[in-house]
Amino acid sequence: MSDKIKPDVIVIGAGIIGISTALKLQAEGRQVLVLDRKGVAAETSAGNAGAFAFADVIPLATPGIMRKAPKWLLDPLGPLSLRPAYALKILPWMFQFWRASWKDKYQAALTAQASLMALSKAALERQITAVNGESLIRREGQLQLYEGAAEFKASLAGWQTRKEHGVLFEFLESPEAIAKIQPGIHPRFNHAAFTPEWKNVVHPAQWTQYLADAFKKLGGQIRIASINAIDLKDNSVILKSNDEDYEASYVVIAAGAWSKTLAQSIGDNLPLDTERGYNTTLPAGAFDLKTHITFSNHGFVVTKAGQGIRVGGAVELGGLSLKPNYKRADVLLNKAAHFLPELKVTGGEQWMGFRPSMPDSLPVIDYATQSKRVIYAFGHGHLGLTQSAGTAELVSDLLAERQISISMRPYSATRFQ
Repeated sequence: MSDKIKPDVIVIGAGIIGISTALKLQAEGRQVLVLDRKGVAAETSAGNAGAFAFADVIPLATPGIMRKAPKWLLDPLGPLSLRPAYALKILPWMFQFWRASWKDKYQAALTAQASLMALSKAALERQITAVNGESLIRREGQLQLYEGAAEFKASLAGWQTRKEHGVLFEFLESPEAIAKIQPGIHPRFNHAAFTPEWKNVVHPAQWTQYLADAFKKLGGQIRIASINAIDLKDNSVILKSNDEDYEASYVVIAAGAWSKTLAQSIGDNLPLDTERGYNTTLPAGAFDLKTHITFSNHGFVVTKAGQGIRVGGAVELGGLSLKPNYKRADVLLNKAAHFLPELKVTGGEQWMGFRPSMPDSLPVIDYATQSKRVIYAFGHGHLGLTQSAGTAELVSDLLAERQISISMRPYSATRFQ
């Protein structure tokens, strides 16, 4: 490094996972440097829905999902689509996804997801207190909407599962009951579940930047650097970029969807891929939104983003290189206009981001197989913001080699071997 200072820890990635981890390690007395190829919240952590989705304990790979998947995948504008140009590349991931949907794997993943959610929920409150961040949190709940009694009835097993894992909710079974919480929803949605403890940030990029500013005020450093090689030494780790080398006693890889190649460079071939998500952020005044709205059977949400309204979601399996298909964002916005008749859909800004996803919906939070000096913290899928504070605490425990309150086996880097 040019300033000849060797930090205790280098965190690769300045998204919400990396920044939360850096802040937690700094609070434990570590000298931390964050490296990112673009900067703080410059990619997925800027454009997400801004939700702490602790109610979403159910993994995506549920029993029987593969019977539905072919129909979804063949619709290029549906809630789950597969880009034909990426089909062969993602086959190994899809096989692992199918295996994760078997009842034994699913139950184990559900238990692990619920454990991580409980830890992360408590960790978030600790994080908010530590940075005096309450003004950036919206505690407005969430409405999950259903069209008709049959669709609502089909959701009940999932709500029973959530109840068993401590999620609080209230059923609403008429448009009038729904309108008391959120006016302006089309009466075709006549059933809903309201989760009152659901929280959002004021804006995901603003929240990540706020944490980064807190980190820097206490002496932390954030630099722009693209790491292209990792060299393991006996007592340190060397990171190589085109401009200079960096050295630290420990390294945390929290680079989201770009973590795969970094892990491969030190011998770990992990089934990490991307769920590409699309959204449109509408300007202030687009809709009087009272709570986060989820249209679960259509695969998208409507939420606040700063003073604007963000309409987005869905899943496109297409990797990191293919060009965005913004027709997907158009489809979601058109649906939102039908479902929320008062929504003003002009003046929006479209976006596409890469959710770093493992087949079983669980992140990798573990040591690299070749060295305990490298710790992985990636693969959170839709739940990066949700699980960021909890992941930061787990990484700090791993680095200090402390006893951990939950089993770490489900998040192991070797679980797919």
